[in-house]
Amino acid sequence: MDLLLHWGYPLLSDEYRQFPPLLSAAILVVLLAGLTRALHLDGFMDCCDALLGGFDRERRLEILRDSHVGAFAVVGAISLLLVKVAAIMALPVGGRFWILLLFPCLSRWSMLVVLEFFPYARRQGIGVPFQPERRRWQLLFGLAVTVIATVALAGPFGLVLWLLATTVALAFSGWASRLLGGVTGDVYGAVNELAEASVLMLAAILAYAVSETLLEPIHRFGW
Repeated sequence: MDLLLHWGYPLLSDEYRQFPPLLSAAILVVLLAGLTRALHLDGFMDCCDALLGGFDRERRLEILRDSHVGAFAVVGAISLLLVKVAAIMALPVGGRFWILLLFPCLSRWSMLVVLEFFPYARRQGIGVPFQPERRRWQLLFGLAVTVIATVALAGPFGLVLWLLATTVALAFSGWASRLLGGVTGDVYGAVNELAEASVLMLAAILAYAVSETLLEPIHRFGW
């Protein structure tokens, strides 16, 4: 979609004009939410209400099951989407495509980390089917695929993004697990959203503060 917007748009005019970057970033974020049916975003919003609005374990779990949306969820979702749009807009043109390919991979890795290291808080829920039959080889396979994809798409410095996604997953899930007595499907979704926003934000910061070519595919390093 990003390629279509930026490469196809100039074909509509006799002279080259770049597709508006803010509109492009907004379309990409909306498209990503739509493709996942906003499942992860819904989990993030539920966690905002439950973890910030509940005062004991039972009340927090009750809020997670409640279909109503509270103030914490609204403010959290708006803030998250604003960060995503701003971060995508701030990505350098040269490395933008590769980061947009990479960040969903890192966010899915973050959920795999949570599945491996944190128990489920309830006997029923959307995340229950993922609990049985867990094997350590699945984590190792996911680790190998993610690291290879990270280095291939963002070079050796891309491992900083992988480390951030892993840290966000462990930190948030550890906090949620203490409050809920484990994790839930909503926590999985929240971890995915937080990892995406964190990776995009750090990639934009590194490109701005260090170098626009810092996060480049490995083949551009001449290896």
